[in-house]
Amino acid sequence: MSLPRRLVIQVTSLGVLLGIAWWYAGTHESFAVASVPDILKSFREAWLFEKVSSDVVPTLKRLLGGYALSVLIAVPLGLCLGASRWLRMFTGPVFTFFRSVPPIALIPAAIIIFGIGEMTKTIIIVSVCVWPITLNTADGVAELDRTLVDTGRSYKFSPLEQLRYVILPAVAPRIFAGMQTSLGLAVILTVASEYLAASDGIGYFLFQAQSTYSTADMWAAIILLAIIGYLINLAFVAIQRRVLFWHADDSDLRS
Repeated sequence: MSLPRRLVIQVTSLGVLLGIAWWYAGTHESFAVASVPDILKSFREAWLFEKVSSDVVPTLKRLLGGYALSVLIAVPLGLCLGASRWLRMFTGPVFTFFRSVPPIALIPAAIIIFGIGEMTKTIIIVSVCVWPITLNTADGVAELDRTLVDTGRSYKFSPLEQLRYVILPAVAPRIFAGMQTSLGLAVILTVASEYLAASDGIGYFLFQAQSTYSTADMWAAIILLAIIGYLINLAFVAIQRRVLFWHADDSDLRS
């Protein structure tokens, strides 16, 4: 599907959802529902651009910093696990155990152990986001076509050349799949950690709005998070297509 057509569909869907929200807010009297004009007014007053430096920037720094650290840890770890069947056998149960812990459940423990500083938020993000990337990378290496590896050896590639020209290009689609999953988790955990243990950020603003029963502010913050998540995912997909220009996914084949 072409980009203009995709954008038209997305904008149309968003317009329909906004229309439904406008109708619902106008026909239902509830303390939890603010009118669309009130939400838009709160959004304009808070986020254009009064609280950008005080709340949006800290959230983006925590999100991108924790996510980048997750990638730097997970990719080498996944390559090592994928290359060694014995290592996967011994570490598999441990990884499965820690991966099964609900992400939100880690926040209270992290606060008790590390306090409420910036390190706590980074640890929370990394401790969850590292798993999808690691496991996708390890599976990609373990399932690598042996013909590719043997071809690299026949050309007498060094281990670094084998990694650069054979393994990474073959495993890159799996790595990016794990990175995209982790990106969504990073957004959730950043906001959740700010909600429970921060003095700034969008999550903290959301907590303040909920505590003071500022319904319009609450929905304005939720809308901002949706916009940020959408734009970050859009940027990720653009980078993925540029890096994996040679890899045709199902959507490309259908377009």
